[in-house]
Amino acid sequence: MLERAEAIIDQLISEVDFPQAKELFSKLSGGKRLRARLILTIAPAHPDAPLLGAIVELIHAASLLHDDVIDEAMVRRGTPSVNATHGSKMAIMLGDILYSKAFSSLTSFDPKIARSIAESVTKLSVGEMMDVAMAEHFNANRDEYLKMLYLKTATLIESCAYCAALLEEKDASKYAVYGKNLGLAFQIVDDILDIISDDATLGKPALNDFVEGKTTLPYIDLYESLNADEKERLMGCHGRTLETDEKEWLFTLMKKYGVIERSYRYAQTLCDEAISAVPDETALRAIITTVIQRSH
Repeated sequence: MLERAEAIIDQLISEVDFPQAKELFSKLSGGKRLRARLILTIAPAHPDAPLLGAIVELIHAASLLHDDVIDEAMVRRGTPSVNATHGSKMAIMLGDILYSKAFSSLTSFDPKIARSIAESVTKLSVGEMMDVAMAEHFNANRDEYLKMLYLKTATLIESCAYCAALLEEKDASKYAVYGKNLGLAFQIVDDILDIISDDATLGKPALNDFVEGKTTLPYIDLYESLNADEKERLMGCHGRTLETDEKEWLFTLMKKYGVIERSYRYAQTLCDEAISAVPDETALRAIITTVIQRSH
């Protein structure tokens, strides 16, 4: 089924009828296709599931293109980003093409499904704005961070699960809980990997999030464990290139206070809640396990 979704993605890009867009899109790494896999797992027999999965993956790809421009990221999944190779203008316009094609294709679905996906993309964009604004200073507000995380990452995954359940006439609200928690856990594990993975595994420099100004959950957990002087030093490290001794200081304190383990426990709690919402879905349990145990 995932192969069918991939074929539809190629078809949708071809329908744009602009060779340069197709060429640029071909350079993008497909990634894990988590959103399409989720839809196809919940609605494996529905004839429209591969198209919905393809649409959502176009939306996700568009958001990453824009995200790389915002972050001035030169690497995406271990390969040069489009804005690195062809400039920010091209990356933004390719993202716009993918968004537009996705939304025009979405009109063939039931309005309830189309509205859910469209509203999630609005939330995603708000989450991006929050992320940019929050990067201007060290953010120690856990609730604000989790709200941004929900909007930027989890809301689209939540909508995927909800819409797939609608296709199969399942209890969509329960699947939405699963999708929301899956999305939150996925991003928290991503935040952890930014700290503990090496450059080659991660496809970008380690500690890159903090250097870019992102105060992710492990840093919030660390901040809450420190004394006043240590908190001041931590905030002084935020949003800039770190010296070797500063990195070692961070790693030492994170190990001392069990910060990584604490963040993992929170991600695991989210996963447990997701599974509890749909306890009979063995395949969805497997997706959760893949997310929590991934190394890149």
